[in-house]
Amino acid sequence: MITFFTEVRQTLAPRNEIKNGPLPPLLVAMTLVTGLVDAFSYLVLGHVFVANMTGNVVFLAFALAGASGFSILASVLALVSFVLGSLAGGFLGSRLGHHRGHLLSVTAVLQTLLLIAAAVLATLAGKPLPAGYNHGIIIILGIAMGVQNATARKLAVPDLTTTVLTLTIVGIGADSRLVGGSGSKLGRRLIAVAAMFCGALLGSLLIFHIYFVYPLVSAFIIMASVSLIANVLSRSDPAWISSS
Repeated sequence: MITFFTEVRQTLAPRNEIKNGPLPPLLVAMTLVTGLVDAFSYLVLGHVFVANMTGNVVFLAFALAGASGFSILASVLALVSFVLGSLAGGFLGSRLGHHRGHLLSVTAVLQTLLLIAAAVLATLAGKPLPAGYNHGIIIILGIAMGVQNATARKLAVPDLTTTVLTLTIVGIGADSRLVGGSGSKLGRRLIAVAAMFCGALLGSLLIFHIYFVYPLVSAFIIMASVSLIANVLSRSDPAWISSS
């Protein structure tokens, strides 16, 4: 139990963390953004995810089989735009990856701008969104989340991918000492799951009870904060900025 709470504290408020510095809580914030954005995409843009590509592959299969409520075009646009975002994130990672603070700051700014663009388009279009706006927003958000995923992959902080939880959840059981594993890192992994859940829950509540664009507004405020914090904390040239 002590180890569990230590892992939670080190994830949310790391102390004397040399290898990854402030990256864990920043990546937790980005996981929260994933929940917000996917809540918006699924509930407002139709049955499509812009961050969870596993879901889109399945949705595409449903659409091809003729299931109602699923769009072949929306799923394909999300997949293609996510790949384009991953390419952009990979390009930035190859140029800035030697300095993880700069990489996170720059990519978070790019993602913030894309989220703002999506929020503006959604506000101008109103609800329900016309098809043209709908598809344009899917493309913008898909690129944004592809950039985020590629950046998190380059930063390589264990169990904090920001968009994929399947392996994180598997690790809770498969790595448990109860089955002879090395330790499940339950504290950190549950924080990642909780962040995604809370983001999706908050996004849903904002859509249903306040205003449908607010999940995107919340997301770009969080990403702008991540960029600012990463930039400020990396100025002193600490050890965590170097690529491991």
